[in-house]
Amino acid sequence: MEEQLKIDFDKIIKNLKPSKRDIELREKNLNKFIKNGFPNKRIEDWKFSDLNQIISSNIKELKFFNDEIKPGEFDQSILINNFDHNKIIFINGLISKFDFNYEEKDKIEIIDTQETEDLDSSNSLVSLNNALKFNYVKLTIKENYSLNKPLIIYNITNKKLNSNTINQRIDFILKKNSSLKLINLFDDSSNNNFININYQFKIEKDAILKNYKVDHKLNSNIKYFFNNIDIDHNGLAETFILSTGSKFIKNEINCNLNDQYSSAFINGIINLKDDQHHEIKTNINHLAENTKSYQLIKSVLNDNSKGVYQGKIFVNSRAQKTDGYQLSKALLLNENTEFDAKPELEIYADDVKCSHGSTSGNLDEEAIFYLMSRGLNYQQSRKLLINGFLLDVVEKITDLEIKDLIKNIMEIRE
Repeated sequence: MEEQLKIDFDKIIKNLKPSKRDIELREKNLNKFIKNGFPNKRIEDWKFSDLNQIISSNIKELKFFNDEIKPGEFDQSILINNFDHNKIIFINGLISKFDFNYEEKDKIEIIDTQETEDLDSSNSLVSLNNALKFNYVKLTIKENYSLNKPLIIYNITNKKLNSNTINQRIDFILKKNSSLKLINLFDDSSNNNFININYQFKIEKDAILKNYKVDHKLNSNIKYFFNNIDIDHNGLAETFILSTGSKFIKNEINCNLNDQYSSAFINGIINLKDDQHHEIKTNINHLAENTKSYQLIKSVLNDNSKGVYQGKIFVNSRAQKTDGYQLSKALLLNENTEFDAKPELEIYADDVKCSHGSTSGNLDEEAIFYLMSRGLNYQQSRKLLINGFLLDVVEKITDLEIKDLIKNIMEIRE
């Protein structure tokens, strides 16, 4: 793999023609990735998910260079109808379209560049992303401006993808008292790819981010999503994850509550079948007084699937009056499923309110029997109980229009 990686890196440099500074940053990150490689179970954060083994078992040979100059056409039916929204469209990792027709153009700044800003990270997948990404987008919402409509980022792959890796990075800067509703929607008709997406969020004083990630269409791709969120005074980040489509997904969120009254809410659903393997990993750092975090993750596992939740709340010694909560629950619908949980608290302050917990179990057969006595068949009873179990997470979505959209995607009928 190392030889192919270097060959493809040289092709990327030749294609992009970046500056000398950018080449040096990319080379530094390439060497860091070559040294560390893909994560495996020897790394604590990957103890339940050996990415190196998963990739080698599902992708014959990794190719890192995509020689498509321009994004191709795509099926327009992928776009969500009867839902007014702004859009950014990626096709096979390349930007196809920016559309902010609902917004005041001078309130939004978009920079699309091939140049990179370095991220000093021990995470080898962040290094790989820094080295090989084709596009680097920086989106800034100006001070005191709230987008009139949600922004949907469509990540589309199709059979014209002639590499089998995609590395993508977007930085979001929400200036003071601004707000953004962001939906990440994935649609894959190309299979057996490794997709590595890095989002960096900077949420300034009194700004609000509502971020919804939806991967729901079955495919055999392997995906790693890394979100880093920095929140200033009285800022808020709400994250919702629907993880049910790809063969393997790891959603990793690192959130820094940097100033007083900043808060983070993370709610997630893992709903799997066959031999799917999905993981949500969170690291919430309370670094100032009077900060708050809330996490609720629910998993439904069937067949031979595997779900993982790793969640850590860190409380700095300065972070008095922290309020931190995390809970994961799993329904195991088959004896061959596996659910692994690792909730953690690391607290260095004494005036805090923190709790964590994890439970797993089967569907209540008595509840199924009761529903069947009311006229439902066995499958209808199971589906009703499963939807009720997951609906608790969906109801945490604070935007009513987006909540209805998510329910429609999940085919939940109340």
